[in-house]
Amino acid sequence: MTRQVRVWPVLVTFVAAIALEIMPLPGLLQPVRPPLPEMVLIYWVMMWPDRFSVGTAFTIGLCLDVLHGQLLGQNALALSVVAYLTLRFHLQIRIFPLWQLTMTVFVLLTIGAFMQVLIEGIAGLSMIGLARWTRVITGTLIWPLLMGVMDRLRMQIAYRESTFD
Repeated sequence: MTRQVRVWPVLVTFVAAIALEIMPLPGLLQPVRPPLPEMVLIYWVMMWPDRFSVGTAFTIGLCLDVLHGQLLGQNALALSVVAYLTLRFHLQIRIFPLWQLTMTVFVLLTIGAFMQVLIEGIAGLSMIGLARWTRVITGTLIWPLLMGVMDRLRMQIAYRESTFD
């Protein structure tokens, strides 16, 4: 008999990451806001690739596009590329030590930021500049903390005995 894993706590993490992404911040803190939806997506695609993949990334990307008022599909394409790369190499990435995993996340976040710059350049929109890249650095710096919290949540979801059965 296969064990049914609850998905709703994971969906709550996605909703919380999106809510923190659109929460207003003072002007000085705006450039250092970490890309939480992208980081949460990388984590869940890496850990549960059979449940969360490119379709999840596309859906979250469309939500972010609508909430930010950006080109429809800009975040969807960038997150889909990041999710595909994470999905493609998830078996190798999962066994990396923390420092190497953090550098891999840096590369994935950089690819996502580059995709957004590329899409904005093709559309003829102005480039934001340094703010997009400081988000990548901030995301890389808080990745070990986020991974520890998400690992704890994943263990509680996967190994908790259900009391309502």
